[in-house]
Amino acid sequence: MTRILCTFGVLLLAPALAAQDPRLEQRLDPETRIAVESVIDSARRAGLPTAPLVAKALEGASKRADGSRIVGAVSRLAAHLGTARDALGSAASGGELEAGASALVAGASPDDLARLKAMRPRASLVVPLGVLADLVARGVPADSARQAVMVLAGERLRDEDFITFRRNVERDIALGAPPGAATSVRVNAGLTDQLRSAAPSDFEGPSGGPVPKRKP
Repeated sequence: MTRILCTFGVLLLAPALAAQDPRLEQRLDPETRIAVESVIDSARRAGLPTAPLVAKALEGASKRADGSRIVGAVSRLAAHLGTARDALGSAASGGELEAGASALVAGASPDDLARLKAMRPRASLVVPLGVLADLVARGVPADSARQAVMVLAGERLRDEDFITFRRNVERDIALGAPPGAATSVRVNAGLTDQLRSAAPSDFEGPSGGPVPKRKP
């Protein structure tokens, strides 16, 4: 009887053990690994993507963060993934949830995610949400980045247009434009025409390079 119970217990544990990422055991101390795997198991049971959680834990290990910081970072990401799923709906893809979590970290609100979903009900939100997070990472104020993405979504533009917009803003920033100003220029000054023709902005000369300085 004892042998049967032991065998039954092993069978119950097998799926969980198989689901564990071996890199966690290799990179984390036992206490941290157990705590991280607990968070990951909870996320898996909730139907959330777990690959971003594993990646976050490994990122912390690579940066030699202590165990409590790693567990905290993984737990926060799991919470953001859950919030993104609540805002985007149960049908949201893993990629959308991950992008939504990044957007929340960048300053977007759950309401912002829900509004974007309403604007693009049948289109993926991975690119728009990713652009929002990327703009904030480049120094664009969160409010400006959020408003820009909302305007683009309202124009029913394609993913390619979002990417072009991001590249244009990044180019303007590289040319010396303040991040917020670069975003506003690209949104307000003939947005659709700029995206279609990749026209130079106010921060560029006719050839696409920096505007030449005037001689005194």
